[in-house]
Amino acid sequence: MEYSHYSVLLRECMEALNLRPEGIYVDGTLGLGGHSLSIAKQLTTGRLIGIDRDANAIAAAKERLADYADHITFVQGNFRDLPMILSDLGIETIDGLLLDLGVSSPQLDVAERGFSYMADAPLDMRMDTGESLTAWFVVNKWPEEKIRRILWEYGEERYAPRISAAIAARRKQAPIDTTLELVEVIRSAMPAAALREKQHPAKRSFQAIRIAVNDELGAVDALMEHAAELLRRPGGRLAVICFHSLESRIVKNAIAARENGCTCPREFPVCVCGFQQTLRSVGKKAIFPTKEEIMENPRSRSAVLRVAERV
Repeated sequence: MEYSHYSVLLRECMEALNLRPEGIYVDGTLGLGGHSLSIAKQLTTGRLIGIDRDANAIAAAKERLADYADHITFVQGNFRDLPMILSDLGIETIDGLLLDLGVSSPQLDVAERGFSYMADAPLDMRMDTGESLTAWFVVNKWPEEKIRRILWEYGEERYAPRISAAIAARRKQAPIDTTLELVEVIRSAMPAAALREKQHPAKRSFQAIRIAVNDELGAVDALMEHAAELLRRPGGRLAVICFHSLESRIVKNAIAARENGCTCPREFPVCVCGFQQTLRSVGKKAIFPTKEEIMENPRSRSAVLRVAERV
């Protein structure tokens, strides 16, 4: 099989993880296995745990990584459950954790998955097709106010009130069954000036609904609660690629809370609040794709990599 998937910030991620050939690493968002392939190539006696919610992604990654299968354990699951996954595998300590929080190209490009606003398909958007909540249910059954809130918070859509009202009005006539039907409703709610913008008018709304369907922010928040504890070896690395400002904020704040969480007044000579630093940022700033990478893969333009190290 020929693979055209582009692994975002690949070189930067490998440098960030500071890989050890004998280490144990987790790729919590396996996708087609591009990042995992680079990790596996550097392992000798080490082990890689590749996790993804999408059964299709697991199957494709197994094929791509077949030459390194002796070093890899594949798990269909949600990275938010990583402590339980590792416990089930008998693993207590890992040396590095990588998350790429973007939607993979196959999920976007395969119309039937319902992620894309460019092709007609049933409203689905589930990363794990075994889950019950679909985009159809969100669009057709959630209260108008709840839809308005997710469009505003998850999509940062300034026309959220107009779009949610249009969705509520349209579904009274008949269910909104497909992606292009939803695009039509979104377009009808937006002013002419917004429709002339370079960005597709449905992009922010589709992003918001996808995040809600898959509870993506909740998963990131849950994992960050345990990230430091999972990286028990001093020097163990956490590398997270975010594509959404809310995800990035969760990761940034979680690292900061474990790096600078002391609440004592500055004039105190020693800490008395009980804070113990567990993470520290690697580098003073977040890492962004180079101009060359963005030209080669335009989907990488909104990516930001945050790296932290176990203290």
